[in-house]
Amino acid sequence: MIASIQKFLKLESASGVLLLIFAILAMIFANSGLSGLYFSFLETPVAVKLGTFSIDKPLLMWINDGFMAVFFVLVGMEVKSELLEGSLSSYQKAIFPAVAAVGGMVVPALIYWLINQDFPQFHKGWAIPMATDIAFAVGIVALLSKQVPPALKIFLLALAIIDDLGAIVVIAIFFSGGLSTTALSIAAVAIVGLIVLNRFKVSALCAYMVVGLILWAAVLKSGVHATLAGVIIGFCIPLKDKKGESPLHHFAEILTPWCSFVILPLFAFANAGVSLFDVGIAELASPLPLGIALGLIIGKPLGVFLFCYLSILLKIAKLPEGVNLKQVFAIAVLCGIGFTMSMFLAGLAFGGENDVSNATLTALARLGILLGSSVSAVAGYFLLKAVTKPKFA
Repeated sequence: MIASIQKFLKLESASGVLLLIFAILAMIFANSGLSGLYFSFLETPVAVKLGTFSIDKPLLMWINDGFMAVFFVLVGMEVKSELLEGSLSSYQKAIFPAVAAVGGMVVPALIYWLINQDFPQFHKGWAIPMATDIAFAVGIVALLSKQVPPALKIFLLALAIIDDLGAIVVIAIFFSGGLSTTALSIAAVAIVGLIVLNRFKVSALCAYMVVGLILWAAVLKSGVHATLAGVIIGFCIPLKDKKGESPLHHFAEILTPWCSFVILPLFAFANAGVSLFDVGIAELASPLPLGIALGLIIGKPLGVFLFCYLSILLKIAKLPEGVNLKQVFAIAVLCGIGFTMSMFLAGLAFGGENDVSNATLTALARLGILLGSSVSAVAGYFLLKAVTKPKFA
């Protein structure tokens, strides 16, 4: 178990570095003479047609709706694995990070709402500061890996996984609309097919890929966000097959490098490119980016730490062995790095890049995410460094 966690941490920390590089490249492209090339590249039309069925979307939408669905397959498998045999497999293990995750979702959303309550055009962005970017957060922890207690790393991983689960629920409930009965019916049949494969412990991953592709296409056309198909596929991969082997772990090992080193960096490059040519202090201080930034910088650590403290005070949970409250607070600050999932939620909240007003709102939201995540990363690093001690002093 420890070996698998260490392997996961190495992959996630490397992915965090790559995400940062591609995000910086996106900002350079979007704010230089290459901006026209960058934005026209993202708007490149890509169409797939099979008989009367067709999907015709710009490249940006294929990245956000298609490639990110593959990432959510991995998220679904990680959540299932942790629930059945990992850091969330018992009440004692799960309750502390679960309480922390709930606080880290509720308080940032509340801060955002308090700042934007008088601006109806910004109300859809309430979920954006709820998210934690596990790759960036783990990347920061990896910089201090030798002096960070293992229990603290596991706490962060469990918290982030529950945070992802919360984001999935939010997407399912609040970012679906215009439902198609026909497409939903096809999706339901595909889900039944995946469940049958799971019940018979089919280990051939190609079978899940074929049925999963049908499910993704149906969900895409249904009005429910397509990434939810990824989560369903991930949950349907069996933990054990008839031979006692684990198709879930095998598939996760295949997908993790692709998600860490291709899909997430590509997503960062496609979504972090915010033009600053027409952005001034007034735009940065407007309620939308301000609500997101403060939700991440203040709301995340306040929510995570406050809920943790109250759970200990009320004897609902207890601190992991070898971890103190100062270290929990440092991790809570790092949870304010919302980058990938926050960018994703911003696209859902203020989508419609072809609409000028929506594109402006999306850009302002991304500025708030970049500002809040950057401050949280720097502050979290120095706080974690201050409250942890090297093994060899």
